[in-house]
Amino acid sequence: MGRKTLIAAIVAGFGVILAAPAVADTRAGIDAWDRGDYPAAVKEWQAAAARGDADALFNLAQAYKLGKGVPQDLQKAEDLFGRAAAMGHIQAADYYGLLLFQRGEKARALPYIRAAADRGDPRAQYLLGIAHFNGDMVPKDWPRAYALVSLARQQGLPQATTALQQMNEFIPLEQRQQGIALAGELQTQADATRARQLASVDLGNQAAPPAPAPAPAPVRVHNTPPPQVASAAPPPRAMPNPAPAPAPTPAPVGKWRIQLGAFGQAANADALWNRIRNRPEVAGHSRLNVKAGAVTKLQAGGYASQAAAQAACGKLKAAGFECVPVSG
Repeated sequence: MGRKTLIAAIVAGFGVILAAPAVADTRAGIDAWDRGDYPAAVKEWQAAAARGDADALFNLAQAYKLGKGVPQDLQKAEDLFGRAAAMGHIQAADYYGLLLFQRGEKARALPYIRAAADRGDPRAQYLLGIAHFNGDMVPKDWPRAYALVSLARQQGLPQATTALQQMNEFIPLEQRQQGIALAGELQTQADATRARQLASVDLGNQAAPPAPAPAPAPVRVHNTPPPQVASAAPPPRAMPNPAPAPAPTPAPVGKWRIQLGAFGQAANADALWNRIRNRPEVAGHSRLNVKAGAVTKLQAGGYASQAAAQAACGKLKAAGFECVPVSG
């Protein structure tokens, strides 16, 4: 069988990116980015970043990572992600952890990777699953490893499929069955964690242009040729301008909804809805603004079943958006 060790690596290139799901606090910066006027966008974010705005730090980090509006500077991008993460910016923390892992600083990366996996991030689930398989900085736990990598595969991470195929060669059937059962529990916990964070964090202020995020490469057994690296994310794309409202159509009927964010400012909910409403997972579903004190929860309604809502959320999360199914 070979050595029972799987290797998890991060693609070092920067052609594979994930679009950030939220909206910038400074509309002028986003408008400038949409026009392709990257220096103007950077100027907007630099001023806000100097005042300690976490969203601006996150946006600026992505500009440095892409080399748009500023010379590409990966160390500067990492520093900015780290500053935003220290201020509680969730997306920045996820990217920061993956960058640390890419540089080989696994001990520093682990808390960020674990937190992202607890929210259901497929890249983090994949990396943490491989760590549990190998017993690398975490206890060797094959059922948990199988569960985490299974969840990453369910969200469309192609490397997870290769990893599971190789895990099948080593993990006994009984432990794989335990892992499948555990995956359901972890999914429920991740949904609850995201729901709490959506209710407590104004995700509408955590926004930026499309951001490069290091994507995990396929795992492989030692002494075997590595399979071809598959992209873990769609190709780069510019942030779309708000699309004109489609013609009214009958809304689907169903008591299940998906929650896309919780916002302290209604304008941020509007901006996110404009970005997401024409996606196939949402198109045709009614928009719902659910008030919870000073917070507005942005939801899409009319899903016929929990399974339908979960399927929509799975595709949205794979595209980089926050999403959690909720019952109407």
